[in-house]
Amino acid sequence: MKTNDQKTLVPASFPRPIVVISRCLEFDSCRYNGERIPFDLVGELDGFVEFRPVCPEMEVGLGVPRDTIRLVASGPRDLLVQPATGRDLTAEMEGFSKSFLDGLENVDGFILKNRSPTCGLRSVKVYHSADKPVTARHGPGLFAKAVLDAHPALAIEDEGRLRNYRIREHFFTKLFALARLREIGRTGRMRDLVQFQARYKFVLLAYSEKHLRQLGPLVANQEKKPFDEVFADYRNVFGHALARAPRYTSVVNVLQHVYGFFRKDLTSGEKAFFAEQLQRYRDSRIPASVVATVLQGWMVRFGEDYLLDQAFFAPFPEDLINVSDSGKGRSSDARRAGRGD
Repeated sequence: MKTNDQKTLVPASFPRPIVVISRCLEFDSCRYNGERIPFDLVGELDGFVEFRPVCPEMEVGLGVPRDTIRLVASGPRDLLVQPATGRDLTAEMEGFSKSFLDGLENVDGFILKNRSPTCGLRSVKVYHSADKPVTARHGPGLFAKAVLDAHPALAIEDEGRLRNYRIREHFFTKLFALARLREIGRTGRMRDLVQFQARYKFVLLAYSEKHLRQLGPLVANQEKKPFDEVFADYRNVFGHALARAPRYTSVVNVLQHVYGFFRKDLTSGEKAFFAEQLQRYRDSRIPASVVATVLQGWMVRFGEDYLLDQAFFAPFPEDLINVSDSGKGRSSDARRAGRGD
């Protein structure tokens, strides 16, 4: 193993992801009751992302404040209705959603209001009828469904789940990766895509070995396909590879794999310290980024340039690392969601 006393850890530079966000989240008092919903993450992301706020309900002509709207089951289709006025807003909302999403360019992700009949991604109540509050099932809101159908490979989350730090780290990892990939798409250079694949090897190893094996032949491009065709296929597969947060066991495997680069050169105390930090991650007491920081110190010490360049160790800006949690992350359901189980 080589050593390089002069080696330093250079902070990674990141492109600014473009994120569509529900306008009621910090941006405007446009909720049905005239409230603006506090969401600290918006301030934390200021300067790191470019926001594009939208309120689908206002876009179809509903004012503030406004009468409640709800989803009503109608066979395989859900209708968006306003019980107090008897209005059926389904066609208008579907029309706006299609027009808005068709006009989007260069978007990397979405942050949507949870439980909203328009923006909720999951667990939105779908009622048996407009006038009786009896739940038939749960599902996505009308606008959110259009988002999921049109952009299934993008980074898409609701504000409620983003209060859990495991889910938040997963969202940031995917969001900033897609922003970097979008920039590569503009260059039109195959070598940049090859470098991206190499840089995200350990990220993909943690998320999905199956997709990692699919992406390798794409960038090899033995058939000499045009860049645009290869890039479109690559971006789609990459987005689906990062569809869910990685299982914590897969992350542990990557951390242990990297640890193997240094194990023979470490003291017994250093080995014990690493084992302790890894166990704290297993126990959900610290994020993986804390363990990764330990490994980064050894990368600098031993001059492992290949490892230092891996996005796994700096998938998003360091200033966004925040282990605060809503408390849901300690419940079994949220824990499984954060681990991708």
